Amino acid sequence: MPPPKSPHARLVVPPSRTAASVLDSALAQRLYREMLLVRRFEEKAGQLYGMGLIGGFCHLYIGQEAVVVGFQSAQREGDTVITTYRDHGHMLAAGMDPGGVMAELLGREGGYSRGKGGSMHMFSREKNFFGGHGIVGAQVPMGTGLAFAHRYKQDGGVCVTYLGDGAANQGQVYESFNMAALWKLPVVYVLENNKYSMGTSVQRHAAGDLYKRGEPYGIPGQRVDGMDVLAVREAALDALDRARSGGGPVLLEVLTYRYRGHSMSDPAKYRTREEVDEWRASRDPIERLKALMLAQGLVEEDVFSALERDVKAQVAAATAFAQASPEPDPSELGTDVLVETHIS
Repeated sequence: MPPPKSPHARLVVPPSRTAASVLDSALAQRLYREMLLVRRFEEKAGQLYGMGLIGGFCHLYIGQEAVVVGFQSAQREGDTVITTYRDHGHMLAAGMDPGGVMAELLGREGGYSRGKGGSMHMFSREKNFFGGHGIVGAQVPMGTGLAFAHRYKQDGGVCVTYLGDGAANQGQVYESFNMAALWKLPVVYVLENNKYSMGTSVQRHAAGDLYKRGEPYGIPGQRVDGMDVLAVREAALDALDRARSGGGPVLLEVLTYRYRGHSMSDPAKYRTREEVDEWRASRDPIERLKALMLAQGLVEEDVFSALERDVKAQVAAATAFAQASPEPDPSELGTDVLVETHIS
């Protein structure tokens, strides 16, 4: 896709590639299963946190599953991912082992960061997942740097950089937009707008439309239904194609909703129970895909029961692995904190 002809260009999904035209039974089942895995994993993580087995902060992704699953389904091998602290879903969608993720949540040696990173700070070079970052907006310049590395190496990769609506007002975000636009870096900024920055609604903390925030830099933007995994996938395919073909960065504002509080310690009194129930009842991403699959005759009803059993068994195995993994040896405190380089 060529670069936009004006600084106010919009990224539009071509009508020739609609969600209905690309959906088949195998793809539908894969998307459904991956969303279900994130949902059941996060529910289990919430239980373990309540039991005192997870320390520190824990931000659950329940309700937002369609965003990462839809996007990951459109990526290619070699693409990189970086995100903020609501990151367990991103890890699972990137193909990281649920046992290693759960072990890290429990602070165990078998975790991806050997039990030292916890919920917000785990990584996998093997899966091209670069965190998990606790400082709001800090991952955006790092994601822009990863995109620079893709361009420098000419490896054809794109960096998918996630941020929340709360990070949309951070200065380093716009410094990153400027650099990415100047150098036409292969980066897609995925702004997950779940309506609340901690406890402040987006209407109170952000002026204007967030998908237009890249316009002064010539970065095209699009607003996407983040509760529809197929809509996310289609927007992702086009954004990734543009970035990969040299068209430069893209900004997608993905409208989604978290069912739980900002973190496990948040009672979420800034919104009503009726609001949460309405989102669950009418827009739940997993139930929406299930209804579409049944309506199109892609699967029989018993397929969902089998997928549920399979996912629950996978989460149970991950939990058992995590609980059996020992706590890290105290000597681990001094590792992974310094890299010495010698230039001759």
